[in-house]
Amino acid sequence: MGLDAENSPHFQERRAKGAIIVKDLPKLDLESYISNYNGFARSARLLHIATLSPYLAYEALHLAITEAHDRGRNVDLYQRLVALLAKIAPTDPLATLDKDWIERTQRELKAEGDKLEHELKSYKNNMIKESIRMGNEDLGHYYEACGDYGGAAKAYGRMREHCTSPKHLADMTLRLIYVTIAQQSWTAVSSQLIKLDLVQLKGEERAKVAAIQNACAGLTQLCTGNLAGAASSLIHTSPIFITMPPVAGITWQKDVMSAHDVAVYGGLCALATMDRAELQSKVLGNPDFRNFLELEPHIRRAITLFCKSKYSACLEVLEGYRSDYMLDLYLSKAVTAIYNKIRTKSVVQYFIPFSCVTLEEMASKFQVSGSSGNIEEELEQMISEGVLDARIDLVNRLLVSPLHDPRHSVHSDALSMAQKYEHTLHLRLTRLNLLQAGLTMSFDKSQGGGQQFGT
Repeated sequence: MGLDAENSPHFQERRAKGAIIVKDLPKLDLESYISNYNGFARSARLLHIATLSPYLAYEALHLAITEAHDRGRNVDLYQRLVALLAKIAPTDPLATLDKDWIERTQRELKAEGDKLEHELKSYKNNMIKESIRMGNEDLGHYYEACGDYGGAAKAYGRMREHCTSPKHLADMTLRLIYVTIAQQSWTAVSSQLIKLDLVQLKGEERAKVAAIQNACAGLTQLCTGNLAGAASSLIHTSPIFITMPPVAGITWQKDVMSAHDVAVYGGLCALATMDRAELQSKVLGNPDFRNFLELEPHIRRAITLFCKSKYSACLEVLEGYRSDYMLDLYLSKAVTAIYNKIRTKSVVQYFIPFSCVTLEEMASKFQVSGSSGNIEEELEQMISEGVLDARIDLVNRLLVSPLHDPRHSVHSDALSMAQKYEHTLHLRLTRLNLLQAGLTMSFDKSQGGGQQFGT
């Protein structure tokens, strides 16, 4: 089915546009992988996989369409999934819209929406704050079920003035974070995370919310390109995130991102932005993040290999999972940049102890499977960008470290020290001359510390 899908109109269009297509067969088992998610996270990931992978498109769309039709109420999502399947496998029975279901669902949704709007209007007439808050919350749930996350955000936002306790405020803000993540509106997510930090919660509730904050902040920073910030947030996520019960009616580790995602996102971002000492102390030596790394042993293995200076082996481990990460909803856009950063760090760290290395040796160490391009071109780019302090000897085919004359360094330090010493002596002589001439400068405490000059 993979070969047929690859030649389908959908993937031909993507190929013509130069869009990403994951041609390699991923390691993940789709049913096992997608069982980690519920709600919009499940449907969005299935749609993303179907859009990018010819091998998994058919299976992903079957799962997504069946769920949208049998258990969902999002008509727009159902129509979008069926349209995509019609482009990939037009003869499939599921590639035909169930118009009766669409009409029936739309009627039911309209009736329910009108009912909720009428109830909310009556609550407002009665001026009961708690009823108004709950009415807006029900309306937000309704819009969520329809896939109208913008409408849900507006409904939840109207709850703020009617919240009467810190828990109400926290639940409302968490709901807003959830729907803005569904919209992938990362600026709005960051704004709501700041507001959540101001809510006064105590004890266990604060611990749960802090775990959610770190996970969502890390996801937001990853999607906005702040890899260092993402690493810091994710490695500080509390392990209670793995098993905690629903908060604000949301099972965060299934409805947004799983504990496996925290391990993968945090581990990759840490590898891309931290040196070996930081990786050892802040990641491998972090008792909280160790609980997440146990869920993804290959990430822990890659970090351990990097810390042990086994850079080629580290890159081989990561390369084996590139296709899986390209199919991740949030990681796919960042995975190339992350891998390039890790590879660049590996090359720089590997070269530090040597005065020269043959280009053949560099190619054998860093020419991982599936990579394209020339090692010489890669080294040239790193040197021109100032990342690698080296020169390429094309005659002898060597990567050479520039010679640093230690005598020049000693002479420069000695000259700098002599200049500082001379400057200090000039200042002291000037002070002695002023004292000898009877010129003094004193501070009059009675006048608020004003300066007075005299002879």
